[in-house]
Amino acid sequence: MKVLAIILAGGKGSRLYPLTSKRCKPAVPFGGKYRIIDFTLANCINSGIRQINVMVQYLSDSLQKHIRDGWSILSPALDEYIDVYPPQQRFADAWYQGTADAIYQNLFTIEEVNPDFILVLAGDHIYKMDYREIIEYHLTKKADLTIATIPTPLAEGSQFGIMEVDPDNRIIGFEEKPSHPKPSPNNPSMALASMGIYVFSKDIMFQNLKQDADSPSSHDFGKDIIPKMVSRNAVYSFAHQNPDASPRYWRDVGTLKSYFEANMDLLKKDSPFKLFDEDWKFRTCQTQSAPTMIHITQDSSDSFTNSLITGGAIINGSVQNSILSPGVIIEKGAYVEHSLLFNSCHIKKGAKIRNAIIEKGVQIPEGYSIGYDSKKDGEYFTLTPEGIIVVPKETIIS
Repeated sequence: MKVLAIILAGGKGSRLYPLTSKRCKPAVPFGGKYRIIDFTLANCINSGIRQINVMVQYLSDSLQKHIRDGWSILSPALDEYIDVYPPQQRFADAWYQGTADAIYQNLFTIEEVNPDFILVLAGDHIYKMDYREIIEYHLTKKADLTIATIPTPLAEGSQFGIMEVDPDNRIIGFEEKPSHPKPSPNNPSMALASMGIYVFSKDIMFQNLKQDADSPSSHDFGKDIIPKMVSRNAVYSFAHQNPDASPRYWRDVGTLKSYFEANMDLLKKDSPFKLFDEDWKFRTCQTQSAPTMIHITQDSSDSFTNSLITGGAIINGSVQNSILSPGVIIEKGAYVEHSLLFNSCHIKKGAKIRNAIIEKGVQIPEGYSIGYDSKKDGEYFTLTPEGIIVVPKETIIS
């Protein structure tokens, strides 16, 4: 049985702006040392799937470099690879028009591989999944398409594809990002949401993609392909859940709010997402760096608590409940709380940072404060309704 994984990594990621002003969403840093796409790639490798195509489009240079430098671990001699595909423009002079079109433009490449099943994945979600389970489920159900699903609060259902299922988990209704999501029969406060993870039988996928390409369409799986398949093919729901039927961890980090919260989940005492799992390791591209130095003396008022730090950081000030990427410098008397600091940030003496995302290479001057005056923060930086401040790349603060 041959499975080809296709990771869709070409979206603009406008809801994550300004973090996506110079990189695509899957290339955005996460958890101090990783990029968002690392978690989907790790799931593939840990699931024994070693033929992977990554479809890229907007601002993909840093993502392509990251995959080249951090994921060159497979053996071409064994027909293993992670290949990156920009728009091929085989059928029209156009970029990818939608998620379905991204795969349709690469049908020639997929046909050469000749897989039995195609596993379609998003490159911008944080979760662990053994894809062998959903593939086995797909086989057991004799499905044409299987969609991984998870319960979501009804109030958030308009952000996802929402479905109805029968008692056998066959999908009998599907709406992409409906204004009024249909509640689950057993829990009126929840809806059943698509995780953007699909297992297709090859011939069925090709048939539906070709029909969609020849018709007026937005060429998107959620808007076009899946609703039509529900009415004419065997489409099933696969629940992403624990043995006790409770939902497993999964986060779509497509907004600044969800992105920030997912990072903060890593700092919880009983974190719902386990980074430290020897049986399910996450890889990334790691540059050579010095060890981390935490230089806080007993007679100092500075402290370091409940935070993640990575290589090459130098900490002389206070850090609480924060995530620090490689090369961050915190000078004596500086204070960082509940924040994300990207590579090579420099927080100078007496500066105070709270509820913030500080982009790569930004320097915060002595005595400057962020997160204490929403009017000032909103004037100079990006400020979300939840009070998260984002200081973009190349910001110069005087």
